[in-house]
Amino acid sequence: MKKTLFALALVAASFAAQAQTPAATAAPAAPSAQPTDAYTQLLAATVQELMSTGDPAQLKQADAKLERAASVKPQDWLPRYYQAYTRVITCFVSKEDGDTKDKYLDQAETALTQARKLGGDESELLVLQAYLYQARLGVAPMMRSMKYSGMVNETLAQAKKLNPANPRIYLVQANNVYYTPSMFGGGAEVAKPIYEQAKVRFAAFKPASAVAPNWGERQVLGRLKNYEATAAK
Repeated sequence: MKKTLFALALVAASFAAQAQTPAATAAPAAPSAQPTDAYTQLLAATVQELMSTGDPAQLKQADAKLERAASVKPQDWLPRYYQAYTRVITCFVSKEDGDTKDKYLDQAETALTQARKLGGDESELLVLQAYLYQARLGVAPMMRSMKYSGMVNETLAQAKKLNPANPRIYLVQANNVYYTPSMFGGGAEVAKPIYEQAKVRFAAFKPASAVAPNWGERQVLGRLKNYEATAAK
């Protein structure tokens, strides 16, 4: 029993550390083509803003801009998708109490539901749902580790069935494995080949548009660079 409690404590510490990762580490690669219409230009600029900051105040400003974008083009699922992403990242970087963080995640759930009703890319929505579950775990790691870690894996498996080429599946999966103690089958070395697979998937990935989901590659490359630095010591 003591060994199990100790292991759970390690899980808690690991996911708490993950929850403090700034959003800038997940910034997207530059879009392959520049948007042409005014709405898409404004949406692209807002997405770039939120992907380039880990400051809660700036994230909330981006959230407000996305709300305006959603009102301008209510049939587009992307503002709601990015709102959900913004609220998840706000939870990760916020130093507020757990109840407040859970409210951000409740709002993220609402935005995800709206994006799904608007016909959003289900694979991308499932990946973001898995990311949201990681944030839920980070709010109360000791109480939620056993529940939400499994939910992350189940949700990613659904996303992979829909689109195994989606590189963000492998990024979120690798993060989940990386922060899981080795006694539970996780750890840095187990996660490394998944990060490498994510790198390959990102190299082949072509976003559907200049504003389509395209985040995560920089985080993967940064993690693999850390592996190289560790090996060189």
